[in-house]
Amino acid sequence: MTNKQIYRKTLTFSLRKLFIDLIALVAVGAFATLGFVLMDRYNSEGLVGLLIGLIVGMIIIAIIMHFIGYTYKAGQIAMMTKGVTEGTLPDHVYREGKKAVKERFGTVAVFYLVTNAIRSIFNALARGINALGKAVGGERGGQVADAINSAIQVVIGFLCDCCLGWVFYRKEVSAAKATCEGAVIFFKHGKTLIKNVGRIFGMGLLSLLLIGGALFGLGYFIFLQFPQTFELLAGEISQMDLSTDAQIAQYLQDPKTLTIIAAAVIAVIIWSFIHSTFVRPFILVGVLRNFTAEGIKDIPTEESFSVLDGKSAKLAKLRASDY
Repeated sequence: MTNKQIYRKTLTFSLRKLFIDLIALVAVGAFATLGFVLMDRYNSEGLVGLLIGLIVGMIIIAIIMHFIGYTYKAGQIAMMTKGVTEGTLPDHVYREGKKAVKERFGTVAVFYLVTNAIRSIFNALARGINALGKAVGGERGGQVADAINSAIQVVIGFLCDCCLGWVFYRKEVSAAKATCEGAVIFFKHGKTLIKNVGRIFGMGLLSLLLIGGALFGLGYFIFLQFPQTFELLAGEISQMDLSTDAQIAQYLQDPKTLTIIAAAVIAVIIWSFIHSTFVRPFILVGVLRNFTAEGIKDIPTEESFSVLDGKSAKLAKLRASDY
């Protein structure tokens, strides 16, 4: 199967997750609006109420999504892996994906134990780069390292998904051992896998410019129709103590600038949903194909696990487990 064929057949997972994400976004907005209305009516501090409602809503939705969202992501990766390694996918992709997740992990706890161990390995690499940057260049070096780390986090997301795909591929061994094998594949074949970076950032940047730019323009046009709302918000902000950063305060207290900022923020949020639903899965299929191909050519052995020593305490704990 080609990457496009696999992408189309597994897109159902992304669409279902997008539907749930949109419900979650509306729910968070409802909490924020409720907080604004209540506080503005009784205490004339609508902005404070908006922030409280926003925080409460995000916490509640995050907890719910923690237990629901993983099924869609893991099921999609399971079916993508099947497509790139076996060259075929079942007719009922969604049903088989859910079945694969249940058979491989059994519970949510096991799934997050494995994924957290995977992520801890690559996060350790990011922390190392940050420490090196600060040691070499001081504060400026730390800023450069932070910028590099932001980019690394994007790559880490793909590597974690690839390791998870390897866990689904290696059905004959435990999830713990397969996780370790996935990490070894990266450390042994990192130079080969880095060739995917251009694809990841190239398509990601193009997506941001085209989709994000269009969303910003649309959002800004819509917000211009409600000038009184932003005048009210700017007035609320002007009454807050923002003396710690006068420049930011000046921007937020100007209704016109606040409108631009709000449009940009909303555009990025909506773009992230669209990108993760339609663009990122297409990139992932290609990256996953290269990752599994390297692993299949040279399946890691117990002896090769030595390269993982000291990389992650969570990984060491996972290696000692029975999962």
